[in-house]
Amino acid sequence: MKVQSILYFNLKALYHRGRVLAYIVLFFLINTSCIKQLNLYEGDKDEDNGNSDVKEKAVVCETDFFYPFDKEVKSIETTLTIRTRTPLPEDISRLKTEIPPLKYNKSWLFMLTQNDCKQVAFCCTWAAINGYPLSNLYFYDLAHIQADDFPPDSYYLNKTLGCTDGAGNEVRFSFTTTLSPEWEYMNETTKVGKGYTENYHRFFMKSGLFWGNVKEMLNYGVGIAFHDLKVDDPYNEEEVLTHLDIAHSIIVDKLGRDCKMLARPDGNDTYIKAGTRYPSVLTMTTESGGSTLYPYQDTELYKIPVQRSFYAPSPTVSDPRNDPERIKEAILNELSKPEKERMAINVGVHGTDGEWADFFVWLNDEYGKDGQDNMWMPSQEEYYEYTYYRTHGTVETRRTDDYTLELTVTLPEGMSCYYPAITVNLLNLRTDDILSIDTDENISGFSYADCKEKDCVMLNIDCRKYLAEHAENFVKRHEKHPNVKTYRADALYFVNLLKQSEKKDELLNRIR
Repeated sequence: MKVQSILYFNLKALYHRGRVLAYIVLFFLINTSCIKQLNLYEGDKDEDNGNSDVKEKAVVCETDFFYPFDKEVKSIETTLTIRTRTPLPEDISRLKTEIPPLKYNKSWLFMLTQNDCKQVAFCCTWAAINGYPLSNLYFYDLAHIQADDFPPDSYYLNKTLGCTDGAGNEVRFSFTTTLSPEWEYMNETTKVGKGYTENYHRFFMKSGLFWGNVKEMLNYGVGIAFHDLKVDDPYNEEEVLTHLDIAHSIIVDKLGRDCKMLARPDGNDTYIKAGTRYPSVLTMTTESGGSTLYPYQDTELYKIPVQRSFYAPSPTVSDPRNDPERIKEAILNELSKPEKERMAINVGVHGTDGEWADFFVWLNDEYGKDGQDNMWMPSQEEYYEYTYYRTHGTVETRRTDDYTLELTVTLPEGMSCYYPAITVNLLNLRTDDILSIDTDENISGFSYADCKEKDCVMLNIDCRKYLAEHAENFVKRHEKHPNVKTYRADALYFVNLLKQSEKKDELLNRIR
């Protein structure tokens, strides 16, 4: 080992003395067992599993089901019929409607974008939010979950993280992960071997996310974004445009849906310029020179780079790490202001770890479903779509008789929209006044409750075409593995997103 170290630290000098000698030394180093064990990206290449009876095998990381984004509804006109206990006013103009700035009438917005297609976007950020195992030393993929094969130090938070829809139903936090579609590592296989203990190379960090991990995160509402592209000259706008098109084609092929967001890489505004020109990019984020987002003030999002912040440990010293404590300070500062003056907390991050998992728990416990329940944490693309519907959608009211009010909600077609869901406030009415609310077949998810701060009823309307089928897939997963608590929790979560119906009752009975 001492000889190897001497050779390693003199490799650079040897290189300048002669390439042939340098390559020989490099070959020697790579093929020594000591260096091989330190390779966190490739793992152990040996086929020999020692004396263990349990063998590892390489499998393709793939979901057992995937939401059909390519078939999502494009434009919506739907009607809700509200029957009241007391007569409606002859003039119903006082029963005004509005689409609030934030879904579920939340008072502040938190968004997170995770750069560099990191594996921890799946096994830490997504896992912490959705109640899956965490590890302080290792990493895992969807294939490991499917095989019940987890790192030896795995632990659980024993809860899921999110807010509520204001009517008692959980809405889990979401975020954005960037992709690296032009890099082959997204297509690599995963080694699994439950009970294999000769080594834990299969849990070493990979170069990044596999497509199967991305699909599973999309099943839960996570957003995606362009980031680095495989360009020779990252400052050549035409080349960046060409590779945006290549990356987009790969994404559509792998996921069956568009990517409409770009996260600026490496402080390079060439990407922003190219994104402005590329048709599929509708929303962007950047660390400098962007537009500060104030949700309660009218903000144009189309093709506008939205400002985000990397909260380094010191605001005056450049540092690649993030400090969740500084994010907490920023949140408290904004919450000290009136709602209409609050800036969105828009965070950029690279790696996440146990400290970040604790931060997400803090968000849940202080401002989410186990706290004040006043924050909304969507992906940026979901927030973009909500503001699009809020700006271009319409709600019309009609009195059909003394006790019946009809609301017709129109959500116009938008490019690459996958979250056709809004909140509508019906002013000067309370739930005590309502006998029943019927929805048509275009509404798949629905809940309602009194508004917290206003004299109104809040109507949460979800028009995703395959929401019921999606929920049933989670129920089937639970039925196949009835002893896995996370699968049962997921099944209940997605079924509870549905409107009240015979189908919902049937699915709930299958879970119970």
